Formats: sequence, structure tokens, C-alpha cells
Amino acid sequence: MDITMWIDKLAYKLRRFAIPSLMKYIVLAMGAVFVLDFVFLGRVTSLLAFSRAAIMSGQIWRILSFIFIPVDSSPLFILFALYFYWLIGEALEREWGAAKFNLFYLTGILGSIAAGWITGFATNHYLNLSLFFAFAILYPEFELLLFFVLPIKIKWLAVIDAVYFVYLLIVSGWPQRIALLVAIANILIFFEKDVRNRIHQYRRRQQWRNHFK
Repeated sequence: MDITMWIDKLAYKLRRFAIPSLMKYIVLAMGAVFVLDFVFLGRVTSLLAFSRAAIMSGQIWRILSFIFIPVDSSPLFILFALYFYWLIGEALEREWGAAKFNLFYLTGILGSIAAGWITGFATNHYLNLSLFFAFAILYPEFELLLFFVLPIKIKWLAVIDAVYFVYLLIVSGWPQRIALLVAIANILIFFEKDVRNRIHQYRRRQQWRNHFK
């Protein structure tokens, strides 16, 4: 049995526990944190951020609360980012079903927590970018209005993000690298069959081209 079939069977068994429209609740929580941070001058984020020392001292909520921290940016960009997270989350849930999407996100969270517990660093940034890559793999020709103005296909944004990931792997310290590799591993696990098929198709195209040279 390949990984894809195993994941599908596990998602089927967990379907009764799935949360429909999960990304909607994540996005709403991020929006609420952003507003509260604005009101309380960033104190809310500091209370939610992952901290191994704080968790050990009794602040247990930090194990999970870091996933609700929004990107640190302007209100306009936050609106765009949260809308985009909601869009791709809903699209993935329609494609996979609520159970498999929940499993994908939960696996990413657990991987981030495990990495954080080992290195002391955990973030939801790479987890949310992994959602974007999943969306780009399934809908490469989807056209997005960047900042609600500039039309661009999602596959080109994915290429830009892939370059960004490589850059981060080069310049970041090991805690950040491990968190990033965990997010990449989550993509590879859930798209193992797609990756395998695309590698096979690429090899066939190369063989075909070499044959007619």
C-alpha cells in the first residue's frame, strides 16, 4: 500500500471527528489576534508565541496557540493574506474532503510542535505556506488577483515561493531550517503519488526528446 492510500484510509476513519470549514475558524482566530494585538500593542502575540521554557513553566496553551498568530504586516496585507488562507483552505477541503484536509493541517501542526520541542523554535508561517503549495499542485492554472489588482497564475507564485524556501534553507539557522523541512515533508507525504507521477512524466518526456534528437 502506498502512502496516498494509507492517508486516504486514515482520513476515512477519522471523518467523524473532522471540523468542516476548518480554515475559516483559523482565519477568524488570526484576524481576532491581529485586532487584539493592535489594541494591546503586540502583547497578545507575545502571550501566544511558542516558547519551550514558558510551556515548561506552566503556560501550556503555547503548545498550540502559535498557530493563530497572523503574519506581521499592515492591515491591508493582513486582509489579503487571511482571505487567501481562507480561499485555499476551502479549495483543498472541497478537493479532499474535510477529514483529509483536517489531517493535512493537523500533521503540519504536530510536525511544527515536534520541531519546536526539539529546537525551541516553532512557527505557523511555513505551515501556511505549505497550504499554498498544496493548492498550487492541485490548481496550477488558477488565476489570482494579486493585491486584488494584478492577475497572476498560481503556479508562478509557487515558483517564487519555492525560490524563497531555498533561500531560507541557505541563510537560516538550524531551528528555522528544521521547521521549514517539516513543512516540506508534509507536502511530500500528502503528494507522494503526484510527485512520483510527475517525475515519471518528466523522465518520459526526456526519453522522448532524446529518442528524436
